[in-house]
Amino acid sequence: MKTIDVKVATGRVLGKYDLKFQQVLEQFIDNFEIRHEIGASCNLTLEGKTVVDLWGGSLPRSNKPWEKDTVVTVFSATKGAMALCAHLLRDKGLLDFDQPVSKYWPEFAKNGKEDAVVRMALDHSLGLPHYRTPIPEGGFYDYEYMVKRTEDEHAFWSPGTRIGYHAISMAWTVGELVRRASGERLGEFFRKHLANQLSIDFWIGRDSKLESYKVSPVVQATADEHWLNSKFFKKAQAVEVSPTKLFMRDFGKIDVNSQVCHASEIGSANGITNARGLANLYKPFANVTSHACKKLISLEGATRIGGLFSGCLEDATLVMPTKFSEGFMVSMDNRSRADLINSSVIMGEHAYGHVGAGGSIGFADPGTTLSFGYAMNKLGSGLLLNERGQNLIDASYHSLGFSENHGYYA
Repeated sequence: MKTIDVKVATGRVLGKYDLKFQQVLEQFIDNFEIRHEIGASCNLTLEGKTVVDLWGGSLPRSNKPWEKDTVVTVFSATKGAMALCAHLLRDKGLLDFDQPVSKYWPEFAKNGKEDAVVRMALDHSLGLPHYRTPIPEGGFYDYEYMVKRTEDEHAFWSPGTRIGYHAISMAWTVGELVRRASGERLGEFFRKHLANQLSIDFWIGRDSKLESYKVSPVVQATADEHWLNSKFFKKAQAVEVSPTKLFMRDFGKIDVNSQVCHASEIGSANGITNARGLANLYKPFANVTSHACKKLISLEGATRIGGLFSGCLEDATLVMPTKFSEGFMVSMDNRSRADLINSSVIMGEHAYGHVGAGGSIGFADPGTTLSFGYAMNKLGSGLLLNERGQNLIDASYHSLGFSENHGYYA
């Protein structure tokens, strides 16, 4: 492993990398030099060993350096962590994805949601992508309030009949299933059974070990012309109320730079970690026969994660083709669509993980034994990856000798 310490536009890039992954280093530096990165980290493991561990730049507002242990909100990349909790419970026989939600959560089964099955909460077909009546100020930070709102909400469609990204509500549809099945709140279950077991800095709901000074503020994306003219943005601005419009209405109500948000438990949106935390979360699942994986989950349980997925030509929330496995995103290629911007994520054929708003991502690729993490404090526009994260992924696969084929690396 070679160490690196080089000056960039917003500070310095530091870390270490295997010379085989020189391309990843180059793209990481270029993100600061030509793609307006402020502060970020990137981490890769291969066959269970770290091959890239980079960080650099600065924190907005203070201009303090992004340190080795700096963490940041990774938005929907948190969903992958939450999904892994559900898969661990399935493996223990405590949560059956084929059973009705009502088996675990009887109060949910009303207002058109009676036929909902657990799997639907994970693959975004549940029919409860958002909340029609606005959530009051601070409501998203009140877990019990949001559970009650989720129970009382009427389904947008008959469960299982269409796909629509459950951008925020998944925190309570899946999160409460984890609590009902395990007896523990999601944040506690994740801490005990994943974060502590893997010795990673990753929190869903802040605890005493997370020092506030280590958390980087987030800078919102610039609404450029391409984004303003995208199909999603136009749908969100339309007069007609839709899941798309409700998504945009609610997204701004979660202030990820506030202490109250850091302390709350929003399993769909407010996880705090860095690239090292993301890559090491997925590392065991990229190496399903390893001892580290066997300590967490059975071989059967590990091999079926990411294997069953559903897709659609127009997601009810994101208004674009999407493809989800049970709680995860898989490779999605929408680059040919002129009415979309930054609405793709290109990974390996067997990879699964999750993108976060603005472009953070963590994933496992059992086909190559690769795990990957990228986290940053300046958000990009669009719905999935922008060129900063995608270029790092491309460089990772190119370094392994893979080329892109029909929207995924093989």
